[in-house]
Amino acid sequence: MRQLKETAAQVSAARGNILQAVREVLGDHGVQEEKREEILQLTQAAIKKVLENYHQMPDWALEAIGAAIDKERTSKTYGGQGKKTWWLPPFGFSSANPPETILQPRIAPGDCWPFQGSRGHVVIRLPEQIWPTAFTIWHISAAVSPSGEVSSAPKEFAVSGVDEATAETLLGTFIYDVHKEIAQTFHVQKELPRTFRYIKFRVQSNWGNPEYTCVYRVQVHGKTASPNDHPQAQELLLEEE
Repeated sequence: MRQLKETAAQVSAARGNILQAVREVLGDHGVQEEKREEILQLTQAAIKKVLENYHQMPDWALEAIGAAIDKERTSKTYGGQGKKTWWLPPFGFSSANPPETILQPRIAPGDCWPFQGSRGHVVIRLPEQIWPTAFTIWHISAAVSPSGEVSSAPKEFAVSGVDEATAETLLGTFIYDVHKEIAQTFHVQKELPRTFRYIKFRVQSNWGNPEYTCVYRVQVHGKTASPNDHPQAQELLLEEE
């Protein structure tokens, strides 16, 4: 919790730098001044929401506090192995971002992890065992996108808790709506029998892009607790007795 609060403080202190960076990106892509100001206001609102989430719902899928990607159980990055650069319209020729990108608090056009097609998955190793309660998914808005569209955004997706082997516990199936705010929070849809160290985010469709899907940010919310603190776990223990 101390590390999460420190990260929140750093984000708050860097707010001006973040807004300036967004302004420069928009300028580089030829976005008109009036539209630029509108986008900056939306960005500022997004930063405010991020800070609120840090205080209200800690993010355990944060690389800065020890979260990592289980690469052996994660889809390959779009562009193939061993390629330093790739072509991603409308951003042009750029470096391929690894799946770790989704564990970092950066939201800017093109700063995402892409996988081929409309179906893919990523497994996140959390810093410790938690009771997951909700997940927040981020994607840029059409207003920020240089092409004016966000067809590569995830649409239908499922989230599961997984163990060290292959067993999975479905936590819910959801839909990310590109017509709503860029950060959307989805709550676990069932009572959980135990904590999880690994979370699997599986995209089942996107908003129409046939070549690739871009994942910008995945946050995992929850709390640490002993099994005895969880109501259903207590029931299971009583049944075993």
